[in-house]
Amino acid sequence: MLNVSNVIDRLREVMADPAKLQEELNTYHVADLADIFEELKPDERLACFKLLELEKAADAMEYLPANLQVELLGELDEETASKIITKLPYDAAADVLGELEDDESETYLEKLPHKFSEEVRELLTYNEDSAGGMMNPSVITVDCDMSVLDVLNYIRTKAENDHLELYYIYVVDKQNHLLGVVSLRKLLTTPIDTLVEDIMISDIVRLQVDDHSDIVANQFMKYQYNALPVVDFYNRLKGMITWDDVHDLIQEETTEEIHASAGISNAVDEDEILSGNILKAFRARVPWLFLTLIGGFIAVNVANRYDHALHILPVVAIFMPLLIGLSGNICIQSTTLMVRGLSTGQVTMRDALHHMMRESLVGLAIGGLFGMLVMLVTITWKRSIELGLVVGVAMTINMVLATILGTLAPFVLKGLKVDPAVASGPVITTAVDILGLAIYFTLVSAFLTGW
Repeated sequence: MLNVSNVIDRLREVMADPAKLQEELNTYHVADLADIFEELKPDERLACFKLLELEKAADAMEYLPANLQVELLGELDEETASKIITKLPYDAAADVLGELEDDESETYLEKLPHKFSEEVRELLTYNEDSAGGMMNPSVITVDCDMSVLDVLNYIRTKAENDHLELYYIYVVDKQNHLLGVVSLRKLLTTPIDTLVEDIMISDIVRLQVDDHSDIVANQFMKYQYNALPVVDFYNRLKGMITWDDVHDLIQEETTEEIHASAGISNAVDEDEILSGNILKAFRARVPWLFLTLIGGFIAVNVANRYDHALHILPVVAIFMPLLIGLSGNICIQSTTLMVRGLSTGQVTMRDALHHMMRESLVGLAIGGLFGMLVMLVTITWKRSIELGLVVGVAMTINMVLATILGTLAPFVLKGLKVDPAVASGPVITTAVDILGLAIYFTLVSAFLTGW
């Protein structure tokens, strides 16, 4: 594994000698260079980036986070920056330009070769979270009446195109309607005089240009192809999405789910939250905490309403953290299972009632076990059967209701078209705390205040 800090020390030793610095940089893979650049100071990063050949600079650009892409392009002269963008795949170029201000993006588009610029402009018209916004429009298409030999010769003439990704060959008609697909493996292992229509697969898994990124990820996970074609509403081939694009997508979605579950807004880019402007990190984290603060005051108000019970029997207060902690944890467990299941497709909206019933039984079993343990410990510790029964019953009820709420919340939010991952954040746990305290003090007031 690359030791980035040691590499940076070596680079700084030769920073004053451009020839040695360039030689050192050329020994690293572009993915490693991206890791190195992230740790360098801005002036050091720019000095190193300028020494890379255009091809390697473009490859490294694909691995860099968006904020560093914008930073480096802004420091280069427009001609050099345009050359680097031209070396990128169309979809990667669209991603980079999409991060720039509209006037900056337009400046670069005007300097790019006409065909490249037109392809990128079309990609920029699609939503970035759709199949159209993710696809690479550069694909190899052939006619169904071509022979295998014709196709192989045709591929050789196109192979010099830097933007082609040779996973599959797509068969289309004169109007570019998608008819079939042939893998390179099939072409290489079939007699050369065989016609394409005899070996193509016509039952094609395809994506629509407006399919959301969730659908794209699910299709790749389900069928395990290296690439999938993207078509418009008339089945005209528009491009393809490759597995490496989806890998990045899944990584981003997982990050977003983790952030949402922690109450961190995804409206702010991950890089900005971690290392960008402090104000942006502040904006990402404060909104949900305000809601949690409000929920906390509601919980305090619930406890205050039963102030008389605490005065009469102060001992009940020592069990509050125990009840709240276990209820919150089992709620998070149920929510996490449902959120992840909805994300991967293992759980669907049609299964909501089934999972509600199942999780209720699980909650009852776990709640009953922990309620019994808490009751026995309390009776032994405080020498009070009544107190032990109240705490044990409260524990059981709270854990069952927490499980039900934790299971229900993701389905409700998904039905409202809100990210279900929000359900596992501070809001749902605060709601469980409020409900748990209300149940506990109700039982205390009903059975213990006269004890």
